[in-house]
Amino acid sequence: MKKFSILCLAFIYSGSMLFAQTAEKTIKVIVENPWKTAKTDEPVVIDIHSLNTGFTVKSAVVKEGNNEIPSQLDDLNFDLRADELAFVTNLPAQSKKVFTLTLSSAKINKTYPARVFAEMLFRTAKSNEYAHGTAVYAPGDSYTYTILQHHGIAFESELVAYRIYFNEKQTTDLYGKFNKGLEIEESMFYPTDEQLQKGFGDDVILVRGSCGAGTLRGWDGSQATDIQPVAFRGQRLIASGPVRTIADAEVKGWEYQGKELNMINRYTLYAGHRDAQVDVLFDQPLDKETFCTGVQNISYSATMYSDHEGLVASWGTDWPVGDTIKYKKETVGLATYIPKKYIRKEAKDKENFLYTVSAPQEKCFRYYTMFTSRKETFGFPDSQTWFSYAQEWKKSLEQPCKITIEK
Repeated sequence: MKKFSILCLAFIYSGSMLFAQTAEKTIKVIVENPWKTAKTDEPVVIDIHSLNTGFTVKSAVVKEGNNEIPSQLDDLNFDLRADELAFVTNLPAQSKKVFTLTLSSAKINKTYPARVFAEMLFRTAKSNEYAHGTAVYAPGDSYTYTILQHHGIAFESELVAYRIYFNEKQTTDLYGKFNKGLEIEESMFYPTDEQLQKGFGDDVILVRGSCGAGTLRGWDGSQATDIQPVAFRGQRLIASGPVRTIADAEVKGWEYQGKELNMINRYTLYAGHRDAQVDVLFDQPLDKETFCTGVQNISYSATMYSDHEGLVASWGTDWPVGDTIKYKKETVGLATYIPKKYIRKEAKDKENFLYTVSAPQEKCFRYYTMFTSRKETFGFPDSQTWFSYAQEWKKSLEQPCKITIEK
């Protein structure tokens, strides 16, 4: 009997050691660029669930040959489980690269150089003191505009910065830079005089009642409308780098065109990019609801370009804020691209150049938006150059790389 007890204990100990062992899975990821133009900082996104690892993935290492590539795991639904892995890569024309991805059940704290940044800051009772947050929700009739520093989530790449207003407009406001780099953590979207003298950028557009750059709005048949009334309104900061930022603007119970919609507008900004990917997500398939998006008619007198097939852009000059003494006028270029299958018609109102869009029987659709400021030392000197770039940008988006996974 004594021997049996010892033997049982031995098996139990051995089993616990086996259970504690780290689980790993290695896969090969092949990224191909079949097109005649090179790809710079091309996003590569892997759905973790599709890999069927059999364990909870808590860390990952991506390598190209022997070189480790910065990457990040993102939990998209706040269940503390990784949903996607993302990294970026450069691909010459008509080329391919092979990456090795090692997934592990062990949590490893890795630090890569940050090429993007995002933050949600709550105002506190003390001046110039803020609390970092990841989510905020409020009843739809609440005044939410001043709850957060910079009036909503702010996110940036080395090239540009955005913020999403936490109110019924949900507009993207824009921060232009003189030089490439990350500034928002230090300037908090409002650079001091000292920071401005050092060459920091700042707010470059007065969005008024417009859609700014690519904000989704309602459509009443003649003009864009705000996202109201709603039962609840919220924002969530899902990812802040080092490879991409992800920020949600969410509403529940939006009374719109005879329906009650639960909608998320998800903005993803990748390292090396000035364009934001916008995913519009619903919890139920859409019917015939029609929305709109596009670009602001800056100062009501912007130069406009449209290819009439999903791309619309503008270029104009205006005061970015009400203070015309401290600040000077800014010249800004905007562009939005919507895939043709979602387009219903071109439209225009006082504030915007638009496309109306719908996605019957679908629960999501995706489009893209971007901007430039003429203050950029790395940017575009005039509208013609900007519009030409926008056309090449659309072409690049329509020619994605092919990703193959070998498990």
